[in-house]
Amino acid sequence: DVCYMPRVGHCTGDMQIHEMAWVDGELTFVNTLFSCLAQRSPQYSFVPTWRPPFITALAPEDRCHLNGLAVRDGQVRYVTALGETDTANGWRANKRDGGILMEVPSGEVLLRGLSMPHSPRWYDGKLWLLESGTGTIGFVDPETSAYQVVSELPGFTRGVDFVGPIAFIGLSQVRETATFSGIPLTDRLTERTCGVWAVNIQTGETIGWVKFEDAVQEIFAVALLPRAHYPDLVNHDVELLAGSFVLPDEALDQVPESYRNPDAESPGAGAQ
Repeated sequence: DVCYMPRVGHCTGDMQIHEMAWVDGELTFVNTLFSCLAQRSPQYSFVPTWRPPFITALAPEDRCHLNGLAVRDGQVRYVTALGETDTANGWRANKRDGGILMEVPSGEVLLRGLSMPHSPRWYDGKLWLLESGTGTIGFVDPETSAYQVVSELPGFTRGVDFVGPIAFIGLSQVRETATFSGIPLTDRLTERTCGVWAVNIQTGETIGWVKFEDAVQEIFAVALLPRAHYPDLVNHDVELLAGSFVLPDEALDQVPESYRNPDAESPGAGAQ
């Protein structure tokens, strides 16, 4: 009932882009390699728009592993990073509890001591985030300015979206590599799960899940598609893309019904 197809491509180079969001009609993304927020450009690889005050240069060195962003009142308001460091890959030295949550407008660090935080979100009047290194979801307590755990899950938490009282959270297995060794999650669980968990954020109760037990081992992003029950993504099917056309509603009114209605007898082969 919904089909997503490519429309515009931008060649950016491998900037290790993490989270992104539409802000004022423009795509803003976390440029992890250059430790900044950035926007796309028809002329340049990217246009930097903000970087943490402790990052002293625009260098392709992944200095703090900036990764997540949260939009509040139509603007990027919060970001997460794995370290408050200003050297190439400096965050790796203290990934166990060197993570931070920052406020973008002020550049202030709101929380320190987090274990590999990801996916900050402003939802239902609260600032939520995932402390991936502990495998949890929680929120920032407005009274204590501390991270309040709501639920502990059986995987590396990364990627979240909400509907009503339910959070849909991505879980990854994360293998014992240099990047993921020595964090609380790998100490707690020898076997970790990949999938999507549904958690009641009012009670912390898990109400359902989908597990991936074969080829898929990591989830990065989770996004709900309103009013879509059977979505499809067409990305690399050259023949299908060549014969598929998306038009404005006013232009569709000029297309014969037989082409617009898949149940009608079509006068042309391959019409979509």
